Amino acid sequence: MVTPRPGRWALIVIGSGISGLFVALEARRLGPVLVLTKGSIDDCNTRWAQGGIAAAVGPLDTPEQHLADTIAAGAGLVDETAARILCYEAPARIRDLIRYGVAFDSLGGEVALGREAAHSRSRILHAGGDRTGAEIENALTAAAQDPSITILDHTLATRLMVRDGRVAGVEAVALQTGAAETYEADNVLLATGGAGQLYSHTTNPEVATGDGIALAFDAGAEIADIEFYQFHPTALCVPGVPTFLISEAVRGEGATLRNAGGEAFMSRYHPLGDLAPRDVVARAIVAEMRRERVESVALDCTGLKSVDLAARFPAIFAFCQQVGIDMRHDPIPVSPAAHYLMGGVRTDTDGRTTLPGLYACGEVACTGVHGANRLASNSLMETIVFGKRAVEHIAAGAGGSALKTASVLPARAPETAAPSHAALQALMWDGAGIERTGTAMQDALSAIDHWPAATGDVTRPGFERRQMTVMASLMLRAALARTESRGGHYRGDFPETDDAHWKRQQVFVRDH
Repeated sequence: MVTPRPGRWALIVIGSGISGLFVALEARRLGPVLVLTKGSIDDCNTRWAQGGIAAAVGPLDTPEQHLADTIAAGAGLVDETAARILCYEAPARIRDLIRYGVAFDSLGGEVALGREAAHSRSRILHAGGDRTGAEIENALTAAAQDPSITILDHTLATRLMVRDGRVAGVEAVALQTGAAETYEADNVLLATGGAGQLYSHTTNPEVATGDGIALAFDAGAEIADIEFYQFHPTALCVPGVPTFLISEAVRGEGATLRNAGGEAFMSRYHPLGDLAPRDVVARAIVAEMRRERVESVALDCTGLKSVDLAARFPAIFAFCQQVGIDMRHDPIPVSPAAHYLMGGVRTDTDGRTTLPGLYACGEVACTGVHGANRLASNSLMETIVFGKRAVEHIAAGAGGSALKTASVLPARAPETAAPSHAALQALMWDGAGIERTGTAMQDALSAIDHWPAATGDVTRPGFERRQMTVMASLMLRAALARTESRGGHYRGDFPETDDAHWKRQQVFVRDH
C-alpha cells in the first residue's frame, strides 16, 4: 500500500484498467493524480480483452467506413456525433498507445490487421496475438510508475462526495486495514469498467460489479441505455471449467459454428453468417441449443490450415490444451456469456457526466457510440478516445456538466441487497439474460424487493452485493419499460423492433 500525499488532488481516477491508467498518464501534467482500485492494479477487464482494438489505419480503410460499420451494428441508437469522433480520432490514439510502449503485432513490416464480426474491413490491431488487453495493460502500468501518479490498490471507493452540487472527492476504505479515508479533488473520473458479475455466465473478471455506475447513480448523475447488455456468443463451455472467452477473431480467421448435427447453421440466421452482429449470433446459438436440447454448440477451427492457431491465438490455444482440446483437430464447445454493457453513466463527448466535477470513460460510461449493440473491438478504443478528451476538457478549465436530458425517468434505489452473489447472478441470468420477457423481469424485481434490507457493510463482498443489487434493479426496470427488441435487448413477448416508439434512449436519475 502506497501512502498518499496529503492535500488536494488535481484528479482522482477510480479504476486501473486501460481507461484509468491512460487518463492518469495524460492528466499528470495537470498536477498530482490519485488512482484508486479495489483490487490489484492489473485486476481489470482490460487484461482479458483478446480481440484487439479497432482503428481505420489500413490502406483500404477509412474512418468513414469504420463509422458506417459502427452505426450499422448499433441498431438505430448510435449517437453519430460521438461515433464520428471515435472513428476519426482512433488512428491518433493508436499512436499514443505506441508512445506509451504498446507493441502492436506486425506482418511483413506493416501492422497486422484482423477482421471481426460486422466490420467491413480488416481493422483490428492486436498485440501478443490474442493477449492485446494484457499487453496494453502491462505497457500502461509500466508507464504509470511516475512520481506524479499515486496508485492505491485494494482501496474501495464507497461514495462520491458532493458539495454545493459538485463532486469534490471520494470516500474510500482501505481493504487491508479497514480504515476509512477521504480524498478531495478538483475532479473525479470513473473508470471502473462493466458489470458482467451480474450474470452467472460471464467473460468478465470478479471486479466487474458495476460499482462506478451505482456510485454515480447514488450521487445524482444520469444513467442511460442500461438495458442493453451484450452477450458474447462464444465462451468456452466445459463442465467444471471456468468461463473463458473464445475471441470473435477466431471466427474472423474463418472458424465455423456448427450444431450437434455438424451443420454450419449461421447462414440460416443472417447474410453475414458466422460474422453476423454479436446479438444475432448469440440468439442463434441459444435457438440451436434449445432445439437440440444441448448445452453448447461447436466452434470448428479444423479447416483453418493456413492459420498457425498456436501463434495467432496463444492464450486461447494454451487454455484449450489445458482442458484437453486441441483447436487444430477438436471442435471447441461454446455457448454465450455476458460480456459488455453498452449503457452506463451518461456522458457528453468530453467525458462529462451530468454532475459537475464528475467524468467517466470506458465501459462505465455511456457515450452513445455503441447504441444498442457494440461493434466488436470498439470498446478499448472508446476508452482512450474519450479519456483523452476528458483530460483535455479538464485542462481547458471549462468546468460544468453535460447537458441534462429533457426527459429523465426517476428511479428509486432498492433498500435491499442480494443475500448472496450466486442468488443475484441466477436471478439476472433467468430474468434479464439473452432472452427476456415481461413476466420474468417483473418476477425478478419482486424478488429484489423481498431480499434482506441493505446494511452498511463496507467489506468488499458486502459492498459489491449492494452495488450489484442497485444495478440489477436499474437494468430490470429499463428492460421492462422497453417494449421492443433491439440490439442487446431481446424480448420474447415483444420480438419486433419498434422505431416509432423506441428509437430513443432511456435515461434514469435517482429519485431521492
